Amino acid sequence: MPIQLLPETLIDQIAAGEVVERPASVVKELLENALDAGARRVEIVTAGGGKSLLRISDDGCGIPSAELPLAIRRHCTSKMEGGLDAIDTLGFRGEALPSIGSVARLTLRSRARGAEGAHEIRVDNGVQDGPRPAPLSVGTMVEVRDLFHCVPARLKFLKSDRAEAAAITETVKRIAIAFPAVRFELAGEDRTETVLAAGSPQARIAQIVGTEFTENAVELDALREGVRLTGWAGLPTYHRGNAQHQYAYVNGRPVRDKMILSAIRGAYVDFVPRDRCPVCVLFLDVDPRDVDVNVHPAKADVRFRDPALVRGLIVGAIRQALGGMSLRASTEGAEGLMARFRPGGMGGGMAEGPGPGATDAPFPAAGPGASPAFAPRPAALQAGIGARAASVVLGRRSGGFRERSEAPFDAGTSFFRPLETPATPREPAPRMSGFEPQARPVRESEQAPAPASAEFPLGAARAQIDKAFIVAETTDSLVIVDQHAAHERLVYEALKHALHADAIPAQMLLIPDVVDCSESEAERLSEEAETLSRFGLVIERFGPGAIMVRGTPAILGEVDAKALLRDLADELFEGGQVGLKARIDHVAATMACHGSVRSGRRLQPAEMNALLRQMERTPGSGQCNHGRPTFIELKLADIERLFGRR
Repeated sequence: MPIQLLPETLIDQIAAGEVVERPASVVKELLENALDAGARRVEIVTAGGGKSLLRISDDGCGIPSAELPLAIRRHCTSKMEGGLDAIDTLGFRGEALPSIGSVARLTLRSRARGAEGAHEIRVDNGVQDGPRPAPLSVGTMVEVRDLFHCVPARLKFLKSDRAEAAAITETVKRIAIAFPAVRFELAGEDRTETVLAAGSPQARIAQIVGTEFTENAVELDALREGVRLTGWAGLPTYHRGNAQHQYAYVNGRPVRDKMILSAIRGAYVDFVPRDRCPVCVLFLDVDPRDVDVNVHPAKADVRFRDPALVRGLIVGAIRQALGGMSLRASTEGAEGLMARFRPGGMGGGMAEGPGPGATDAPFPAAGPGASPAFAPRPAALQAGIGARAASVVLGRRSGGFRERSEAPFDAGTSFFRPLETPATPREPAPRMSGFEPQARPVRESEQAPAPASAEFPLGAARAQIDKAFIVAETTDSLVIVDQHAAHERLVYEALKHALHADAIPAQMLLIPDVVDCSESEAERLSEEAETLSRFGLVIERFGPGAIMVRGTPAILGEVDAKALLRDLADELFEGGQVGLKARIDHVAATMACHGSVRSGRRLQPAEMNALLRQMERTPGSGQCNHGRPTFIELKLADIERLFGRR
């Protein structure tokens, strides 16, 4: 078949496929035009999931009647005064209206400010009609009917009306978060009316993400080399099953950029379970000259001039904010527990008595004469725990590593004394010396004073339940702590600090491995050889397309050098050594889990209070290494309401 020029209509339909994927894409493009026009009120009406009807009206500046024919021509726009190097508007390509008009019946009606009347122009399958006078107040109305009626191949791949309507709602809400001063009204025969009133950014986020998020989030405000990050990051214990609740904006533009999503995962890597996703709303303000938004016609991806700077800003700001709120737990746990206590919430469970291993009476408060086994350790000893613990737990041997169970942590390097092998969780454990009856009566003057609960955020320990949970009291709340989860986080943070403070020992290979790779991958790896050596990975260039591995991190044991280097090369291409750090941190987390105090062990009052004090000083102590909460706080006012006192 000879080469021939395609018809103009077919060219427009092919180009429209990149811009208009589904009804939600049409809504996105038209909303961007309305917001660029300075609209303060936008109304969206749909029918048939947007396939039968889409009508978007705004009160923006409008389009002069003489410019209506240009508005529906491809590559005609009023938003490119600064060129591609300084794009500061949502739309700029000049493709939305002509693309929509080539695959649907389009009516564009507008009245510019100061004009005597409105005019409209119609486009049906690429054929123009008008402009002609029409009734309309100031602003613009765009009506789209019978979307994809002339492209049946695209129409049959659309989802149900309900699914398409839901996608439109999600698109409107995602855009509305970045424009809290604009009122959005979403109505139609296939949906209930939704109104997003104009207000503050916090109010808009509460409307869309939920008031529960605002109660379980910390505010962000960070600046680095001209790039500013603001927004809200959810607590690690407040997470969801997918990433749909992660909202990212670059200069007000909603994006789904892989680098930004990767940075969010990196910020929460130590706090959120692997199969769960944190919730956050992030706003990045970047100089338009330092970001490229002309990556894809859908404008959902961006490219930064310095991606490492942006990634470091996101990760650092979120971790710093979460570190300052380490003792703030998600309200979900407390609300769920309160719901269980309400009538009908326990399913009769409250009638059951305590288990065989339950404690009969509260423990006495810790005093000056209590056992110092759980006393805080000096800072110098804290910094050295990782190397000393690693030498105890891990034994180096050729070809891997082994766990040494014959040498438990000693009192000098552990938060606790050597652990006893506990009985089964429901078996009564032998009474410890700290709880033995006194040999003689204790005079009132000799009794240790109870610590003032108001002095500490987590209060003073009052009891241990089922040898697994610590009950503490503050001035206005009751705190329940999971002793194993809490201590696991403390040990993990100490190990991680020590592991990353100094170079990781390398296990030198008797016969070095030679890994074949591309020349670009070898170049990236050799440039980072010095950095990788700090993590125990000793490599050197071996020809144009190969890397020789002389040593691997001893803490990782036996390593597939080929797979490790290929993963590292890919991650270095994205910017960072996240994979190797994550693997080392995973080993540290495993060590912490096995080296922490277990559920089923009876604790002395001094140990319980020392655990609470250490939690107050440790970043991220609100959740364990697996993302579970370490404590739940019940306000006394809520407890009083349960008993009808309020």
